Amino acid sequence: MFEMVVHGVTLDPVSQMPIVVLKSKEEEDVILPIWIGIFEADSILRELQKVEPPRPMTYELMKNIILQMGGVVDKVVISDLRDSTYYAEIHILQGNNLIVVDSRPSDAINIALRFSVPIFVEETVIEKSKVPKPEEDEEKEKLKDWLENIKPEDFGKGLS
Repeated sequence: MFEMVVHGVTLDPVSQMPIVVLKSKEEEDVILPIWIGIFEADSILRELQKVEPPRPMTYELMKNIILQMGGVVDKVVISDLRDSTYYAEIHILQGNNLIVVDSRPSDAINIALRFSVPIFVEETVIEKSKVPKPEEDEEKEKLKDWLENIKPEDFGKGLS
């Protein structure tokens, strides 16, 4: 498994859909872009920028429920990629019990950020999502270069 950090959120230049970009903490060349919804992207950006909502929004509510039930999030894992769909798990400790909750990656990432816990990606997910070599697909190589060269000032443009 790779431990990842949220490198940022940006827009796909073609579809204008948000992409959360995860980057490995250990291996510089391991990057995982995941296309997500606008509302989930906005929530990730608000948390990264430490913007406190006046009332609990969805992910703050989820955090409050988990805490009120005596739980704490241990980690999140992006566990699979099937039919172009990513799958994730939220690992919650409640006393001596481990509860693993199926999740969309964007929701799991939002929860991980609010609990300040690690985000892991299974090696098989990285392998399934690898960008082909340039001779196989030049457009995907351009996308990989673009993702690797995103600057901090590029994050969040057009999402607020």
